[in-house]
Amino acid sequence: MTLSPVPENPLRDVGLRLHRTPPPCTLIIFGVTGDLASRKLLPALYNLALRRLLPTGFTVVGYARREKNHEPFRQEMHEAVAQFSRTTPLQEAVWKSFAEGLFYQQGNFDDPAGYRKLKEMLEQAERERGTGGNRLFYLATPPAFFPEIISQLGAAGLVQAISGSERRPWSRIIIEKPFGHDLASAQELNRQVLQVFHEDQVYRIDHYLGKETVQNLLVFRFANGIFEPIWNRRYVDHVQITVAESLGVEGRGDYYETAGVIRDIIQNHMLQLLSLTAMEPPVTAEANAIRDEKVKVLRAIRPIRPDEVGQYTVRGQYGPGVIAGERVPGYREEPDVAPDSVTETYAALKLYIDSWRWAGVPFYLRSGKRLPKRVTEIAIQFKGVPLMLFANGAGNDIEPNVLGLNIQPDEGIALRFGAKVPGPAMRIRPVAMDFRYGAAFGDAAPDAYERLLLDCMLGDSTLFTRRDEVEAAWQFITPIIEGWKASQPHFPNYAAGTWGPEESQRFMEQDGRRWRRL
Repeated sequence: MTLSPVPENPLRDVGLRLHRTPPPCTLIIFGVTGDLASRKLLPALYNLALRRLLPTGFTVVGYARREKNHEPFRQEMHEAVAQFSRTTPLQEAVWKSFAEGLFYQQGNFDDPAGYRKLKEMLEQAERERGTGGNRLFYLATPPAFFPEIISQLGAAGLVQAISGSERRPWSRIIIEKPFGHDLASAQELNRQVLQVFHEDQVYRIDHYLGKETVQNLLVFRFANGIFEPIWNRRYVDHVQITVAESLGVEGRGDYYETAGVIRDIIQNHMLQLLSLTAMEPPVTAEANAIRDEKVKVLRAIRPIRPDEVGQYTVRGQYGPGVIAGERVPGYREEPDVAPDSVTETYAALKLYIDSWRWAGVPFYLRSGKRLPKRVTEIAIQFKGVPLMLFANGAGNDIEPNVLGLNIQPDEGIALRFGAKVPGPAMRIRPVAMDFRYGAAFGDAAPDAYERLLLDCMLGDSTLFTRRDEVEAAWQFITPIIEGWKASQPHFPNYAAGTWGPEESQRFMEQDGRRWRRL
């Protein structure tokens, strides 16, 4: 077998390149025949190529169990990128250059012979495509295969030892969520990973951290003097974080039965959003300084004991209903879901962060499937003024000031405040100042995987979770799961197309608050 030599790259227009270009390397995707690779990873890589951000000689080796050759693999990826890329139509000249670095290696995840063939292919790529021995392994497989793949990589000698020298080849690994299913399993997986890789080589990916508004949260807080002085218990009444999905389990019933919304969304995505919202200013903008502060937030969350879940949590499961005018089945009617399943598809939590900044401020988290719309938002609701001068005016039931950070689908930031309605009467109405990424910058935000893949090639771990982050998150979540196991819920308890169970509304009303209308 001969790998394609590196051609004269038509994209190598230095004037069009941005400065963040990684060194030559090979990306090895385990489980490349799955949905993640075709829907997210390959389209993201193609768009990086389109933006002149991939290095010369960049090579992708797909590793999976199906029998396949290079050309059928390239054709399948061409079709996937044409369908799922955020930029259309596909630019064939860019694709042709990119596809010359696409290769396929068949092998079972537990077969040493497959890894020996993989090693031969990588060494050949280093000689013929100039990848420099730099290797980035991506585990896009079900979590059950993680330990076996990592062990086989170590046994086959495919992992370069970490070195302080920039001239030495590097090896890194990206591990998809879920990273464990409770605290004990996460700790065991960390132990297995660190037998082969050093912590600095491990990139635990959470694609939410690659979204522009999530990244902008740090800039918004720490680059603008107007908001940071009021970002604390003195001025903030409470914080709401919502991750709502209108879709159901979309054919992933077998996975969702073992995960539920608390493992699928809350333990990772939502606690990451929480930690960025509540963290203290880091000493520098470097990766570990930022992650140090995020870990402090997770460790400061007041524990919810198993016997307290009824006080601080609500869970639900959707039944049949209507979304966008179409009838949809209930969760128990989905494929691969038990007809008497007690897996939660909705959860709401109230938690406190025991720190000087946030003492006494409740954080409300909610996430669910088959809700009326797809939206992710962080909302900071401020306290009211100490004395309302205009309370006697007609219609002056003044709403509180709210700062909303919309993570998806329309990325942006909105500040709501009261303003006088024109006319002789003193009437006050809430108005909003809106910022939208698309309108402000005239371009669609890059896909999260584009940013995260590029950062990993560059060795920037800022937007990836560290071992202690993962374990601190599970330390908070695991007792809640244990508490839920001890009680039998009455499911389903909300119709698809509604905002969750009625108990969730009462959950807020008992505190004199209400969920935001999104």
